Amino acid sequence: MHALIVVAHHDPQSLTHALARQVAEGLASAGHSSEIADLASEGFDPRFGLADHAVHRRLAAPSADVLKEQSRIDRADALVLVYPIYWWSLPALLKGWVERVFSNGWAFDFDGTSTVKKLRGMKVHLISVAGADTATFERHGYGAAMRVQIEHGIFDYCGAEVLGSTLLDDSEGLDPLRHLQHAHAVGKNLFGDRQAAA
Repeated sequence: MHALIVVAHHDPQSLTHALARQVAEGLASAGHSSEIADLASEGFDPRFGLADHAVHRRLAAPSADVLKEQSRIDRADALVLVYPIYWWSLPALLKGWVERVFSNGWAFDFDGTSTVKKLRGMKVHLISVAGADTATFERHGYGAAMRVQIEHGIFDYCGAEVLGSTLLDDSEGLDPLRHLQHAHAVGKNLFGDRQAAA
């Protein structure tokens, strides 16, 4: 089996990048393959512009950079997003990736009256890195809001199944080892008992 790990952080030495590498190592230890899509180092342009709007309105085909990302997802058996939480949501780079890549005609079909979910069968795991602790997220309702925004508002809208959503809290105050171990376990167990690709 094969996973696409999408990492959205500008610093290659960040905990976010280290977590993505641990997911990949966990997958490899279970006999699976992976590809890391490093949106920052690859220079992905997250700005949703006129060309993207034309795609949404079915007036144009997606650009080459969007087609490349869609092809990466199509080749994967699962999608893993690893990202820091900025202002209680996805960082702009990842949000823009979703806005441009999960386009009308590929992720869903909207004809003005009804919507068809086109990503049924896609499996997703979310790993978010937070500076605050879990109690803060729950006390202010941020955890629930993020589940509605991201799990339901993005993935369920397109028909994808979120297998898991991991909040790695208090990332700036504690030894990161427990988070790195958790990310490795996510990768190792991502496909459960399914056989590795031959």
